[in-house]
Amino acid sequence: MNAAPPAPAALTYAGEITPTQAWERLSQEPNAKLVDVRTQAEWSFVGVPDLAPIDKQVLLVSWQVFPSMARNDAFAAQLEGHGIRKDDVLLLLCRSGVRSKAAAEYLTALGYQAAWNVTDGFEGPHDSQKHRGGQAGWKSSNLPWAQG
Repeated sequence: MNAAPPAPAALTYAGEITPTQAWERLSQEPNAKLVDVRTQAEWSFVGVPDLAPIDKQVLLVSWQVFPSMARNDAFAAQLEGHGIRKDDVLLLLCRSGVRSKAAAEYLTALGYQAAWNVTDGFEGPHDSQKHRGGQAGWKSSNLPWAQG
């Protein structure tokens, strides 16, 4: 007798969404929020998404604290301070999609119903020259962004 194959592992968060799909959701859904989980240094020196064309603001809440890169223990409280509700659609963005995935998993464990990871993040992976921002992510998708 053959045992049934194991069930596929369930996603521990809402799923993956491309930067372009994120822009579309932000444009169309009033309760969709973009949360940039990078550090203050990244926001200042690399840039941030610009949601002014759709009359929204990106929420800047670090998942990790620079320079130690320890997890921000106040992350959930800081989101709540921005008025985030557990039924909001949260589109989480970092540099390349790793930190934002961890943040989406964390928020889902806290009961948030729709925490999405924006694939490839703001800058995407390294190219052949070990530079970011040219082949995937928010910037290379030609979505609005600004540098401080």
